[in-house]
Amino acid sequence: MKDTSLCPCGSQRALADCCAPVHQNPSVAHHPEQLMRARYSAHVLGLVDFVVATYHPSCKAEQYREGIAESVHSEWLGLEVHNSQIASDTEGYVEFKAFYREQGKEYCLHEKSRFLREMVGNSRQWFYIDGEYPDNSTPEKVGRNDPCPCGSGKKFKKCCQ
Repeated sequence: MKDTSLCPCGSQRALADCCAPVHQNPSVAHHPEQLMRARYSAHVLGLVDFVVATYHPSCKAEQYREGIAESVHSEWLGLEVHNSQIASDTEGYVEFKAFYREQGKEYCLHEKSRFLREMVGNSRQWFYIDGEYPDNSTPEKVGRNDPCPCGSGKKFKKCCQ
């Protein structure tokens, strides 16, 4: 039976029709946003191998597996994609906010991620290479009167706090 549960990336599509195919074969992501959403979903689903494998080879992610696994095993609450673009045939960007809970506190990771596309065997694949924080800050705390990062539309204090 086909998995009809909603994808954690926030697309409002079934996981099986959204990020799961990218988890099985990253080269099916034709846009950096697809890979970024799949990487976020992999964090939610605990797919450490996928996250490690979709770092650009120059990042040498395998040697940082333990730290990556620690990040993956945080409590991820929601994703907002603010902008995505393909700047050239081999480079793209995605600006997003990812909300998570750590040690009972809510945080927001706001990043503009850079992706590179390279040949892998007979196909081209996007890889995460690096990112910058557009507001020049570290992850911020979600305020009591801010919208809840779970996406309910309620204020944080009336929802997940």
